[in-house]
Amino acid sequence: MRVLHFYKTYYPDTWGGIEQVIRQLCVGTGRLGVTNEVLTLSRGGPSEIEFEGHTVHRVPLDFEVASTGFSFSAIRKLARLARHADVIHYHFPWPFMDLAHFMARINKPSVVTYHSDIVRQKNLLRVYSPLKRRFLRSVDTVVATSPNYLASSPVLKRFAHKTRTITYGLDKSIYPVASEELKARWRAQCGERFFLFVGVLRYYKGLHILLDAMANVDYPVVIVGAGPIEQELKEHARRLGLTHVQFIGAVEEADKAALLELSYAMVFPSHLRSEAFGISLLEGAMYGKPMISSEIGTGTTYINVDNDTGLVVPPDDPAALGAAMRTLWENPQLAAGMGRRAEARYWELFTAEKMAQNYHALYQELAAQAR
Repeated sequence: MRVLHFYKTYYPDTWGGIEQVIRQLCVGTGRLGVTNEVLTLSRGGPSEIEFEGHTVHRVPLDFEVASTGFSFSAIRKLARLARHADVIHYHFPWPFMDLAHFMARINKPSVVTYHSDIVRQKNLLRVYSPLKRRFLRSVDTVVATSPNYLASSPVLKRFAHKTRTITYGLDKSIYPVASEELKARWRAQCGERFFLFVGVLRYYKGLHILLDAMANVDYPVVIVGAGPIEQELKEHARRLGLTHVQFIGAVEEADKAALLELSYAMVFPSHLRSEAFGISLLEGAMYGKPMISSEIGTGTTYINVDNDTGLVVPPDDPAALGAAMRTLWENPQLAAGMGRRAEARYWELFTAEKMAQNYHALYQELAAQAR
């Protein structure tokens, strides 16, 4: 079986959460006999590379409007690659993708993973909504990434008759094992106990809320990642006089694994529904860490169950976030128990093997219907 994934960005150009999901899907279903290809846009020229057993086709990005990449050559490439695919797997949101689907005249079985509602660009959303609804009507199946998101998304409710839930999953075996030397280096820099955030530094991650919370507590916090508001956050930290918050920047996978292993707990203050799941939060659970997150009606609270695997606080509430950090910091036994339950929940619900099996079954179902 051949499956073609279509999304605006992918490895090795970008390393975000959706890219990680597509990667885990390709690797996991590849073990089950699926031949995966990924079509994506790139700021470089056209190229084709092999990555972890699947083929990545990169076509030039022509221009961007409101963070939506456009590529005329992607439409032609999508049409050509789709001829040899059994299933087309789209990854929403990306308005150009909807347009390309129709312009390439795709008539193969199709599934769209609905990663997130469009939250921020409300004016453009009004213009885009008719195309979005037509696109979602045209695909065979819509996949929600958590029961929480399915229950809270007005868009998914409209397409509930064709929507099923398949949660994200991670394969711990493909994460590098950090050497003792590497861990010792990070321990020397970050200390024996610290809260950890990992992610792209974007507006919806709520890191300004975390910084405001840290103005009243002095626990060490390590922030891993780069992104469009990095300088803004660093300036905010300087204004608050925070000396116990470290901005590490983007790191290699081995360094991330070391920091995940060494951390005391994960703090994940995303406060808007643009954070539909939280892959780095799931990574924390995979490494057996207690978690702090906000209740925003998305998959974050499916990963992190309040008072079981960690603590869940109201969004955009620095005082509540600081109090939750204090609770975990001052109660190591409570934190350790939550971390153990977080890891157990990962193994029960969120492995890449389980995700791959569920998608493989869906691919087979769609292909059989087409035949």
